[in-house]
Amino acid sequence: MATAIGFIGLGVMGEPMCRNLARKSGLPVYGFDLADAALERLAEAGVKRAATLAELAKSCDVIFMALPSGKHVAAVCDGENGLIAHAEARHTIVDLGTSPVEASRELAKRFAAKGAAFADAPIARTRQAAEEGTLSVMVGADATIFAKLQPLIATFATEITHCGDVGAGQVVKILNNMVLMETVVALAEALETAKRAGLDPKLVFETLAKGSADSFALRNHGMKAMLPDTFPERAFSTEYARKDISYALDLAKSVNIKLQGAELADRLLGETIDAGHGELYWPVLARVIKASRTT
Repeated sequence: MATAIGFIGLGVMGEPMCRNLARKSGLPVYGFDLADAALERLAEAGVKRAATLAELAKSCDVIFMALPSGKHVAAVCDGENGLIAHAEARHTIVDLGTSPVEASRELAKRFAAKGAAFADAPIARTRQAAEEGTLSVMVGADATIFAKLQPLIATFATEITHCGDVGAGQVVKILNNMVLMETVVALAEALETAKRAGLDPKLVFETLAKGSADSFALRNHGMKAMLPDTFPERAFSTEYARKDISYALDLAKSVNIKLQGAELADRLLGETIDAGHGELYWPVLARVIKASRTT
């Protein structure tokens, strides 16, 4: 049973998740982030500031990480000041981000060598879902650790799936993102084709939503971002999206399958970054398709 919770990474998704943990778990919550603003806001919800990772590890037995990539997770875990150095048998470390499968399994082994547990529990859905506590979470952990984490994850998620042992959550999340990105490519192609054919793109998307082409991607990425051509910063960026599709391609290579749809999404995301849109919300790849012409 957890007695205190640590939370590392208080960005776009991490801050609302941490707030929900503090409000609903009934346990002390300690936050750690390099920026002060989120910590100052979370203080109103009772989140205490941890000045260092060592302090966080000393105070907490369950520690969640909501970081942008596997490289950031490694940076937090490695080194003399990292979580592995301070890990004890009472600790359970949870990666809520999207990280490479093998990197997650390797971290689990390294924490196990210190007697600690590690789980991958990547999140899906939007910032609004994070604020409302309605995320979907895919967990890779043994059954005992999953049972321990489930009530804590339930403070910020309504869909919690035990996908298998460590790494399984990352496999499912990577495939989720791959399918989403390939779907957004298809929507961008449909949007520009409809415009050039002289149709009202809003009418087209609304009609697709009434038929078999309906999807989460259409209703959110398509209607809310691509139709109004609005791709803000401080959302999930094109650079982060390409990082995730690279994980899918690495996973495919490890199991000896060629993913042509994922390769197309990767190429388009790369062209979007080259066009100067790397920091913008990633459905901005529609602008690259808009600029395309047959030769």
